Amino acid sequence: MDWMRSSLVGLLFAACAAPAFAGGMQDLTGGWARDDGTVKINIAPCGSNYCAVNTFVTSSDTKEHVGDKLILTLKSDSLSEFKGQAYDVRRQKSYAVTITLQGKAMNISGCILAGILCKSAGYTQIN
Repeated sequence: MDWMRSSLVGLLFAACAAPAFAGGMQDLTGGWARDDGTVKINIAPCGSNYCAVNTFVTSSDTKEHVGDKLILTLKSDSLSEFKGQAYDVRRQKSYAVTITLQGKAMNISGCILAGILCKSAGYTQIN
């Protein structure tokens, strides 16, 4: 699953006009670095969704590019978990995605084929 190698874009998502974080809900916006150090992303509101964009990709990762974007349509299941869809703009593919936040750590799990093939990636907040 190439998008997990990016940054979410490799590429993480709540569907509201302007995503808000009330009542202690953790905020997934901002800069994130994948735990293996190969990708950095920025997650920001875009329209009624979120967009995750690669801002850094190591030269060894030839499947991902700076500027690759995921459009994340998410709903919050709790104060620290989001579920929904990630649409990879370049590849024109959609994935089921779950994002879990714990302080400055984020885990993204994405699945295709009705949840049969899944991968996860960890990220650390960098801003």
